[in-house]
Amino acid sequence: MKSVVVTGASTGIGWATAKLLLQRGFRVFGSVRKPADAERLKGEFGANFTALLFDVTDEAAVLAAAREVRAALNGETLAGLVNNAGIAVAGPVLELAVDEFRRQMEVNVIGPIIATQAFTPLLGADPSLTGPKGRIVMISSVAGKNGNPLTPAYAASKHAIEGLSESLRRELMLFGIDVIIVAPGPVKTPIWSKGQEAVDTARYQNSPYLPALQKVGAYMRHLDSIGLPPERIAERVLDALTLSRPKVRYQIAPDPMRHLVTQWLPKRMVDKIIAKRLGLMPPAKG
Repeated sequence: MKSVVVTGASTGIGWATAKLLLQRGFRVFGSVRKPADAERLKGEFGANFTALLFDVTDEAAVLAAAREVRAALNGETLAGLVNNAGIAVAGPVLELAVDEFRRQMEVNVIGPIIATQAFTPLLGADPSLTGPKGRIVMISSVAGKNGNPLTPAYAASKHAIEGLSESLRRELMLFGIDVIIVAPGPVKTPIWSKGQEAVDTARYQNSPYLPALQKVGAYMRHLDSIGLPPERIAERVLDALTLSRPKVRYQIAPDPMRHLVTQWLPKRMVDKIIAKRLGLMPPAKG
Protein backbone atom coordinates (compact mmCIF):
# COMPACT_ATOMS: atom_id res chain seq x y z
CA MET A 1 0.00 0.00 0.00
CA LYS A 2 1.40 3.40 -1.01
CA SER A 3 1.66 6.03 1.72
CA VAL A 4 1.38 9.83 1.55
CA VAL A 5 1.93 12.56 4.12
CA VAL A 6 -0.48 15.51 3.91
CA THR A 7 0.15 18.57 6.08
CA GLY A 8 -2.79 20.61 7.29
CA ALA A 9 -5.29 17.77 6.95
CA SER A 10 -7.93 18.96 9.42
CA THR A 11 -10.00 21.03 6.93
CA GLY A 12 -10.19 22.31 3.37
CA ILE A 13 -7.77 21.12 0.70
CA GLY A 14 -5.83 18.91 3.11
CA TRP A 15 -8.99 17.17 4.34
CA ALA A 16 -10.32 16.65 0.80
CA THR A 17 -6.94 15.36 -0.38
CA ALA A 18 -6.69 12.88 2.48
CA LYS A 19 -10.22 11.64 1.78
CA LEU A 20 -9.61 11.15 -1.95
CA LEU A 21 -6.28 9.40 -1.43
CA LEU A 22 -7.85 7.02 1.07
CA GLN A 23 -10.64 6.27 -1.41
CA ARG A 24 -7.99 5.44 -4.02
CA GLY A 25 -6.28 2.92 -1.78
CA PHE A 26 -3.50 5.00 -0.22
CA ARG A 27 -2.49 5.07 3.41
CA VAL A 28 -2.50 8.68 4.60
CA PHE A 29 -0.54 10.35 7.37
CA GLY A 30 -2.24 13.70 7.97
CA SER A 31 -0.87 16.47 10.15
CA VAL A 32 -3.10 18.38 12.56
CA ARG A 33 -2.32 20.82 15.38
CA LYS A 34 -5.07 19.85 17.82
CA PRO A 35 -5.65 16.47 19.50
CA ALA A 36 -9.40 16.94 19.01
CA ASP A 37 -8.90 17.15 15.24
CA ALA A 38 -6.76 14.01 15.34
CA GLU A 39 -9.56 12.10 17.06
CA ARG A 40 -12.19 13.47 14.69
CA LEU A 41 -10.24 12.50 11.57
CA LYS A 42 -9.54 9.01 12.88
CA GLY A 43 -13.29 8.55 13.21
CA GLU A 44 -14.02 10.03 9.78
CA PHE A 45 -11.27 8.30 7.81
CA GLY A 46 -10.74 4.90 9.42
CA ALA A 47 -7.81 2.54 9.87
CA ASN A 48 -5.71 3.64 6.90
CA PHE A 49 -5.42 7.19 8.25
CA THR A 50 -2.85 8.12 10.87
CA ALA A 51 -2.92 11.56 12.47
CA LEU A 52 0.43 13.29 13.01
CA LEU A 53 0.27 15.92 15.72
CA PHE A 54 2.49 18.88 14.86
CA ASP A 55 2.64 22.52 13.85
CA VAL A 56 4.66 22.84 10.64
CA THR A 57 6.80 25.55 12.22
CA ASP A 58 7.89 23.24 15.07
CA GLU A 59 10.94 21.50 13.63
CA ALA A 60 11.39 19.08 16.54
CA ALA A 61 7.75 17.96 16.31
CA VAL A 62 7.94 17.51 12.53
CA LEU A 63 11.15 15.46 12.82
CA ALA A 64 9.50 13.29 15.47
CA ALA A 65 6.56 12.71 13.11
CA ALA A 66 8.97 11.78 10.32
CA ARG A 67 10.50 9.15 12.59
CA GLU A 68 7.01 7.82 13.31
CA VAL A 69 6.26 7.57 9.58
CA ARG A 70 9.63 5.92 8.90
CA ALA A 71 8.85 3.23 11.46
CA ALA A 72 5.42 2.63 9.93
CA LEU A 73 6.89 2.34 6.41
CA ASN A 74 9.04 -0.58 7.59
CA GLY A 75 11.89 0.04 5.14
CA GLU A 76 9.78 1.16 2.18
CA THR A 77 9.64 4.57 0.55
CA LEU A 78 6.96 7.19 1.03
CA ALA A 79 4.93 7.83 -2.15
CA GLY A 80 4.26 11.50 -1.56
CA LEU A 81 4.48 14.59 0.60
CA VAL A 82 1.74 17.20 0.13
CA ASN A 83 2.85 20.52 1.61
CA ASN A 84 -0.57 22.04 2.15
CA ALA A 85 -0.66 23.65 5.61
CA GLY A 86 -0.93 27.43 5.42
CA ILE A 87 -2.57 30.61 6.64
CA ALA A 88 -3.66 33.91 5.08
CA VAL A 89 -2.72 37.24 6.63
CA ALA A 90 -4.13 40.49 5.22
CA GLY A 91 -3.13 44.12 5.60
CA PRO A 92 -1.19 46.76 3.64
CA VAL A 93 2.60 46.62 3.59
CA LEU A 94 2.93 50.04 5.21
CA GLU A 95 0.73 49.15 8.18
CA LEU A 96 0.93 45.38 8.65
CA ALA A 97 2.92 44.51 11.77
CA VAL A 98 6.27 42.95 11.00
CA ASP A 99 5.47 40.11 13.41
CA GLU A 100 2.38 39.25 11.35
CA PHE A 101 4.41 39.32 8.15
CA ARG A 102 6.94 37.05 9.85
CA ARG A 103 4.20 34.67 11.01
CA GLN A 104 2.86 34.44 7.46
CA MET A 105 6.28 33.51 6.12
CA GLU A 106 7.02 31.12 8.99
CA VAL A 107 3.89 29.06 8.34
CA ASN A 108 3.68 29.25 4.55
CA VAL A 109 7.37 29.09 3.63
CA ILE A 110 9.52 27.90 6.53
CA GLY A 111 6.90 25.27 7.41
CA PRO A 112 7.12 23.54 4.00
CA ILE A 113 10.91 23.74 4.16
CA ILE A 114 10.90 22.00 7.55
CA ALA A 115 8.50 19.32 6.29
CA THR A 116 10.48 18.83 3.09
CA GLN A 117 13.76 18.39 4.96
CA ALA A 118 12.13 15.95 7.37
CA PHE A 119 10.24 13.75 4.90
CA THR A 120 12.27 13.85 1.67
CA PRO A 121 14.68 11.13 2.89
CA LEU A 122 11.61 8.87 3.10
CA LEU A 123 10.67 9.73 -0.49
CA GLY A 124 13.85 8.02 -1.67
CA ALA A 125 16.71 10.39 -0.91
CA ASP A 126 17.72 7.80 1.71
CA PRO A 127 19.16 4.93 -0.38
CA SER A 128 18.54 2.39 2.40
CA LEU A 129 14.79 2.42 1.63
CA THR A 130 13.26 0.20 -1.04
CA GLY A 131 10.51 1.01 -3.50
CA PRO A 132 9.71 3.68 -6.11
CA LYS A 133 10.74 7.27 -5.54
CA GLY A 134 8.05 9.55 -4.16
CA ARG A 135 6.93 13.04 -5.13
CA ILE A 136 6.42 16.37 -3.40
CA VAL A 137 3.30 18.41 -4.12
CA MET A 138 3.49 22.06 -3.13
CA ILE A 139 0.17 23.84 -2.66
CA SER A 140 0.72 27.33 -3.99
CA SER A 141 -1.94 29.74 -5.30
CA VAL A 142 -2.74 31.98 -8.24
CA ALA A 143 -1.27 34.56 -5.84
CA GLY A 144 2.06 32.86 -6.48
CA LYS A 145 2.14 34.56 -9.87
CA ASN A 146 0.14 37.69 -9.08
CA GLY A 147 0.22 40.09 -6.15
CA ASN A 148 -3.08 41.63 -5.13
CA PRO A 149 -3.08 44.72 -2.92
CA LEU A 150 -3.83 44.34 0.79
CA THR A 151 -2.79 40.68 0.87
CA PRO A 152 0.94 41.25 0.26
CA ALA A 153 2.17 38.85 2.94
CA TYR A 154 0.14 35.98 1.49
CA ALA A 155 1.25 36.80 -2.06
CA ALA A 156 4.88 37.03 -0.95
CA SER A 157 4.66 33.63 0.74
CA LYS A 158 3.21 32.00 -2.36
CA HIS A 159 5.73 33.67 -4.67
CA ALA A 160 8.37 32.20 -2.37
CA ILE A 161 6.81 28.74 -2.67
CA GLU A 162 6.93 29.02 -6.46
CA GLY A 163 10.63 29.86 -6.45
CA LEU A 164 11.41 27.29 -3.79
CA SER A 165 9.61 24.59 -5.77
CA GLU A 166 11.44 25.45 -8.99
CA SER A 167 14.83 25.19 -7.30
CA LEU A 168 13.87 22.10 -5.32
CA ARG A 169 12.59 20.26 -8.39
CA ARG A 170 15.97 20.66 -10.05
CA GLU A 171 17.92 19.74 -6.93
CA LEU A 172 15.92 16.57 -6.31
CA MET A 173 16.50 15.28 -9.83
CA LEU A 174 19.65 13.82 -8.26
CA PHE A 175 17.43 11.41 -6.32
CA GLY A 176 14.67 10.91 -8.91
CA ILE A 177 12.15 12.77 -6.74
CA ASP A 178 9.75 15.08 -8.58
CA VAL A 179 8.24 18.35 -7.27
CA ILE A 180 4.89 19.55 -8.63
CA ILE A 181 3.05 22.79 -7.87
CA VAL A 182 -0.74 22.89 -7.52
CA ALA A 183 -1.93 26.51 -7.63
CA PRO A 184 -5.64 27.05 -6.97
CA GLY A 185 -7.62 30.24 -7.23
CA PRO A 186 -10.24 31.01 -4.56
CA VAL A 187 -11.27 27.85 -2.73
CA LYS A 188 -14.09 27.20 -0.29
CA THR A 189 -11.87 26.60 2.72
CA PRO A 190 -11.56 28.11 6.20
CA ILE A 191 -8.43 30.00 5.13
CA TRP A 192 -10.77 32.37 3.25
CA SER A 193 -14.08 31.93 5.05
CA LYS A 194 -12.36 33.45 8.07
CA GLY A 195 -11.84 36.58 6.02
CA GLN A 196 -13.47 38.75 8.64
CA GLU A 197 -10.82 37.68 11.13
CA ALA A 198 -8.05 37.80 8.50
CA VAL A 199 -8.91 41.44 7.72
CA ASP A 200 -9.24 42.98 11.15
CA THR A 201 -10.52 46.38 10.06
CA ALA A 202 -10.83 47.61 13.66
CA ARG A 203 -7.11 48.27 13.78
CA TYR A 204 -7.27 50.29 10.55
CA GLN A 205 -10.02 52.74 11.53
CA ASN A 206 -7.71 55.71 10.92
CA SER A 207 -6.03 54.25 7.87
CA PRO A 208 -6.44 55.61 4.33
CA TYR A 209 -6.72 51.94 3.32
CA LEU A 210 -9.85 51.32 5.44
CA PRO A 211 -12.45 51.44 2.60
CA ALA A 212 -10.35 49.12 0.43
CA LEU A 213 -9.75 46.73 3.34
CA GLN A 214 -13.49 46.55 3.97
CA LYS A 215 -14.04 45.60 0.33
CA VAL A 216 -11.32 42.93 0.53
CA GLY A 217 -12.85 41.52 3.73
CA ALA A 218 -16.28 41.34 2.12
CA TYR A 219 -14.80 39.61 -0.92
CA MET A 220 -13.05 37.01 1.24
CA ARG A 221 -16.35 36.17 2.91
CA HIS A 222 -18.00 36.01 -0.53
CA LEU A 223 -15.54 33.33 -1.61
CA ASP A 224 -17.61 30.78 0.29
CA SER A 225 -20.19 31.02 -2.50
CA ILE A 226 -17.92 31.39 -5.55
CA GLY A 227 -14.77 29.49 -4.57
CA LEU A 228 -13.76 26.13 -5.93
CA PRO A 229 -14.72 23.08 -3.88
CA PRO A 230 -11.58 21.66 -2.25
CA GLU A 231 -12.36 18.32 -3.88
CA ARG A 232 -11.37 19.87 -7.24
CA ILE A 233 -7.95 20.70 -5.88
CA ALA A 234 -7.64 17.22 -4.37
CA GLU A 235 -8.14 15.72 -7.83
CA ARG A 236 -5.18 17.70 -9.16
CA VAL A 237 -3.07 16.63 -6.19
CA LEU A 238 -3.92 13.02 -7.03
CA ASP A 239 -2.86 13.63 -10.64
CA ALA A 240 0.40 15.18 -9.47
CA LEU A 241 1.11 12.12 -7.32
CA THR A 242 0.09 9.41 -9.79
CA LEU A 243 0.37 10.49 -13.44
CA SER A 244 3.36 9.03 -15.24
CA ARG A 245 4.31 12.43 -16.66
CA PRO A 246 2.74 15.17 -14.52
CA LYS A 247 3.01 18.85 -15.38
CA VAL A 248 5.36 20.92 -13.27
CA ARG A 249 2.49 23.25 -12.34
CA TYR A 250 -1.30 22.93 -12.26
CA GLN A 251 -3.35 26.11 -11.94
CA ILE A 252 -7.04 25.74 -11.14
CA ALA A 253 -9.24 28.82 -11.10
CA PRO A 254 -13.04 29.31 -11.04
CA ASP A 255 -12.76 31.73 -13.97
CA PRO A 256 -9.67 30.72 -15.99
CA MET A 257 -10.35 33.24 -18.76
CA ARG A 258 -10.23 36.14 -16.30
CA HIS A 259 -6.85 35.00 -15.02
CA LEU A 260 -5.63 34.49 -18.58
CA VAL A 261 -6.68 38.01 -19.58
CA THR A 262 -5.04 39.64 -16.55
CA GLN A 263 -1.89 37.62 -17.22
CA TRP A 264 -1.56 39.01 -20.73
CA LEU A 265 -2.79 42.56 -20.21
CA PRO A 266 -0.10 45.21 -19.60
CA LYS A 267 0.71 45.39 -15.89
CA ARG A 268 -0.08 49.11 -15.67
CA MET A 269 -3.54 48.45 -17.08
CA VAL A 270 -4.17 45.67 -14.55
CA ASP A 271 -2.94 48.01 -11.79
CA LYS A 272 -5.56 50.60 -12.74
CA ILE A 273 -8.39 48.07 -13.01
CA ILE A 274 -7.68 46.71 -9.53
CA ALA A 275 -7.13 50.16 -8.03
CA LYS A 276 -10.46 51.42 -9.36
CA ARG A 277 -12.33 48.41 -7.96
CA LEU A 278 -10.83 48.86 -4.50
CA GLY A 279 -10.79 52.64 -4.39
CA LEU A 280 -7.00 52.90 -4.45
CA MET A 281 -6.75 55.55 -7.17
CA PRO A 282 -5.24 58.86 -5.98
CA PRO A 283 -7.79 61.66 -5.50
CA ALA A 284 -8.35 63.85 -8.51
CA LYS A 285 -6.62 67.21 -8.37
CA GLY A 286 -9.07 70.08 -7.89
